[in-house]
Amino acid sequence: MNILLTGKNGQVGWELQRTLQPVGKVTACDHAVLDLVDAAAVRRKLDEVRPDVIVNAAAYTAVDKAEGEPQVADAVNAAAPALLAQEAALRGALLIHYSTDYVFDGAKAAPYIESDPTAPLGAYGRSKLAGEEAIRAAGCDHLVFRTSWVYSSRGSNFLRTILRLAAEREELRVVVDQVGAPTWSRLIAEATAHALRQAMQERSGGKFESGVFHLAAAGETSWHGFAAAIVANRRGLRVKTVTPITTAEYPLPAPRPANSRLDTGALHARFGLALPDWRDCLRLCLEELPQ
Repeated sequence: MNILLTGKNGQVGWELQRTLQPVGKVTACDHAVLDLVDAAAVRRKLDEVRPDVIVNAAAYTAVDKAEGEPQVADAVNAAAPALLAQEAALRGALLIHYSTDYVFDGAKAAPYIESDPTAPLGAYGRSKLAGEEAIRAAGCDHLVFRTSWVYSSRGSNFLRTILRLAAEREELRVVVDQVGAPTWSRLIAEATAHALRQAMQERSGGKFESGVFHLAAAGETSWHGFAAAIVANRRGLRVKTVTPITTAEYPLPAPRPANSRLDTGALHARFGLALPDWRDCLRLCLEELPQ
């Protein structure tokens, strides 16, 4: 099986390079190797690799910056997935793509299920929703995984920011009125590999059904709770207090959903995946970082 992986240096893409190796022959690309906005370059790469599966882990993820350059976010998060989906349909390939809790407005009181109405609050969420819609419209075999609050032991993310600030400051002020499930990039990659194996078996048996699935760690917390857990599981930090604040006290260019909880029941029903609690994943991730 030939697998084309995009966004190999991102949080999820980095982990996918490892988890997909036992599944098939992986050709992993970053932006320097493959510019997804360049349609001709994309088609050349697809002709070269002849993938059975395209795993698109590339994304524009600068949520606040997207408010000032929505056309750039749209190019990467909407137009590029549309092209990949169209090419996957032409070539008979399976497309795996990642989306976000930001397609919702966060007003629901309970965790979101896949069929809930979407209503993104900002440019980033709108671009990701447009990507989802383009994939469905292309008619290719696809799996779209919506995830939330992604972090890892490398790159730029909330976990690493909190560790850096906690080493520098005695007090951290963190938003308490946004709720979700911090999701380790490795969990996403390992769940993807499992789902891919099953999907390819379903395709070979003529029983595959495309769909959108929520993929996030079990449990829930606030950004404040996440920060407090990071600090509690780390020795030698300068920080003494993690103070809860409201969203209004920490204004940002892009609005965030107050509720980012994603119900993963459909993922479990389809692929048999029971995802671990976010606290357990956090402890494992922190073990990879030097003290």
